[in-house]
Amino acid sequence: MLRIAPARRGSRFLGQGDIDVSFEFFPPRTAVMEKSLWRAIDRLGPLRPTSVAVTSGIDGTTRERTRVTVERILRETTLAPAVHLTRVGNTRAEIAETAAAYWNLGVRKLVALQGDASTGDRYELGPDDYEYTCDMVADLKGIANFEITVAGYPEKHPAAGTVAADIAALKDKVDAGADRIITQFFFDNKLFFRFEEQARTLGVEAPIIPGILPIHNFKQVAAVAARCGVSIPSWLVRRFEGLENDPETHRLAAAAFAAEQVLGLVDRGVAEFHFFTLNRADLVYGICHMLGLRSAEVA
Repeated sequence: MLRIAPARRGSRFLGQGDIDVSFEFFPPRTAVMEKSLWRAIDRLGPLRPTSVAVTSGIDGTTRERTRVTVERILRETTLAPAVHLTRVGNTRAEIAETAAAYWNLGVRKLVALQGDASTGDRYELGPDDYEYTCDMVADLKGIANFEITVAGYPEKHPAAGTVAADIAALKDKVDAGADRIITQFFFDNKLFFRFEEQARTLGVEAPIIPGILPIHNFKQVAAVAARCGVSIPSWLVRRFEGLENDPETHRLAAAAFAAEQVLGLVDRGVAEFHFFTLNRADLVYGICHMLGLRSAEVA
């Protein structure tokens, strides 16, 4: 009989309060997608995340849907939304106006990002655009006392010239006022620990939280990884070979890898995780259960 070991941290079993988690959602485009989003929030919200991030899309294209989603989270739950703000596709004035409006709504957490251009990696800066994310972070801190999260890249941002330059830019963001770092997703834990060590060596002192992307659909995840410059180990590719038309075995393989990845991080002392949910709760909820989290009622 297959026996799965309980979650642990070092030699201790994990319990409520040992691990912190945050979740990321994207604003829905249709009524069907909205139902899916709120099923996920209803399922994951009682796990008491530190925050629930809401993305803003390429070039800020979902700005209105993001606002509507955040307003509903504030109105109907006790969860703390963290709103994505991107410098690409938004002027300095627009970012300042948006941040102030969110503060007045009751939002206290922001995720400050470069963002992506809808036409690809290249985009033209306007006269009132931010050239560097660190400058946006500094200005956001001047608007209000937001808790600001920024992104880190275990395998280097695709547009960065070198790893050292990428981490130097990360340090600039932290020095400008960023409170925490969430990494791009990765599939080899060695990459996370190498990145963490490099960042600490170069003077980055803010908390570094691993970003975890559950593999709901390996083909789709592989395509996203390729666009983001994220590598997939050959051994992980082999685990999902031949499962395109076998959803039950695919789910088992995805759950097994997710457990292996997060518990491997916990065993090395990681105590906080950020999950890119893709507005789906099933696999994320299972991982959180293994991490010792249990539901509590959310008003």
